[in-house]
Parts: sequence; structure tokens; C-alpha cells
Amino acid sequence: MSAKKILMITGDYAEDYETMVPFQTLLAVGHHVDAVCPDKNAGDTVATAIHDFEGDQTYSEKRGHNFALNADFATARAENYDALVIPGGRAPEYLRLNEDVIRLVRDFHAANKPIAAVCHGAQLLAAADIIKGRKVSAYPACAPEVKLGGGTYADIAIDDACIDGNLVTAPAWPAHPKWMAAFLKVLGTEINL
Repeated sequence: MSAKKILMITGDYAEDYETMVPFQTLLAVGHHVDAVCPDKNAGDTVATAIHDFEGDQTYSEKRGHNFALNADFATARAENYDALVIPGGRAPEYLRLNEDVIRLVRDFHAANKPIAAVCHGAQLLAAADIIKGRKVSAYPACAPEVKLGGGTYADIAIDDACIDGNLVTAPAWPAHPKWMAAFLKVLGTEINL
């Protein structure tokens, strides 16, 4: 397997598991991951939130960890990376308002580089206007945004993943095993344990 250089765009109140697990998984299999957030630098942290499914009408939310960023958003360019990861949680809700974030997502898409988004990460895909005619999974509450963005909402099990070309999407953190396996496949670096 040849190591890939991957960019992760995250922010305050990104979902804890959806930030930490892909970051650590991709590092564990030998890839390099730069985690960035607008207006923050390497060494700064983002606050995460833990979303859980406890039988209520929607997920519950609790304060998570402080996740340390290891690169600067200001210097992140799609041409310096092989792929992009977008965690869910509440961060995509405000990150989609940042034109530099939108430009970066569009640049990855224009270069047909693999993009993995989970849960509310689809909000960034829709805001970047890159899902027209594409099948995209997301947390069910984001289905209207996928449809309004011209995509087809993939209504799959909470622990499943969807591949459509360079896009690898999943509904929420219970899908990590399938989502990460699918992303590694699209990266061309799948591993067999």
C-alpha cells in the first residue's frame, strides 16, 4: 500500500467519533492526515461533541474531547493532497458558510479526488454544489439538503456506507467500519486483515 496524504476539515463541535476515529484509522494504516479548521493553526484544538442514539426522536449531544489540529487551514490546498475527509456533527453547519472551505471542497471534487463525508458532512457537499446527480448518504435529518442539492439521498442502514464515484458517504459513526473500508478502497489502498 502506498501512503496517501489526506486532508480533514473539521471545526468546533464536530462529532467526536466522526473526527477521532477516521483520523486515527487512517494514521494506523499508514496514511498521513492533516486536520485543519478555518481560523485555527496547528496545535490549536477544536471542541468535539458526542452524539448518541438513545431512543429519542433525534440524537443526544454531550461535550466530547478537545481534538488537536496538526496543520494550518490557511495553507491547505487540494493539489497537495490525495483525498479529503469531512466529519459530521455541528461543524459542517457553520463551515459551509466559509467561502474558503467551499472552494477547497470544490477543488477536491474538480480534481476527482476521493472525498469521504459522514453524517452532517453532506451539508458541506451540498453547499459546495457537487452532488447533482450523485447518490449521497447522510444523517437522515440532512436528506432534504441532499435532495435540494440535486443529489439522491441514499437511505441506507445507520452502519452502512455508499460509494458513488469519488464520493464515499455514510449516515453516522456506527458506519465507521464500512465507511472507512469503502474510503480505503476508493483511495486504492484497501487492506486485508
